[in-house]
Amino acid sequence: MIDKLNALNKDTLMETLGITYTHFDGDMLRGEMQVTPAVHQPFGLLHGGATAVLAETLGSFLSSMQYDPKDNKMAVGTNLNVYHLKSVRSGKVTADASFVRKGRSMHVLHIDVYNEEDDKIAYAVLTTQIVERKE
Repeated sequence: MIDKLNALNKDTLMETLGITYTHFDGDMLRGEMQVTPAVHQPFGLLHGGATAVLAETLGSFLSSMQYDPKDNKMAVGTNLNVYHLKSVRSGKVTADASFVRKGRSMHVLHIDVYNEEDDKIAYAVLTTQIVERKE
């Protein structure tokens, strides 16, 4: 299942930033991103925007995964708040997305982001709207 999820990142921002999914259990999705100069801000720290991309990616994807592809539904982010708690210069960050509320047309998700020492470096709250997928 994880290999199929990661294959969806091809030719996307997630591939550009090196975001990969590592665990999925239905109500939680975990992913990671290497902290390299590609995701740094000018002072050599993990860019807050890259952290936001990681959080929104995991939350939106987890939200969309609640539907069978035959349902022709997907989730789109409508609001994202990211709280940066600690800086990171290198290594890997890991994020866990889980539900706060799972409604029929709206989901609220909480995403925690950790460094390699398991310190929480950021957390985010994401609201997604469930919409019809247009091909």
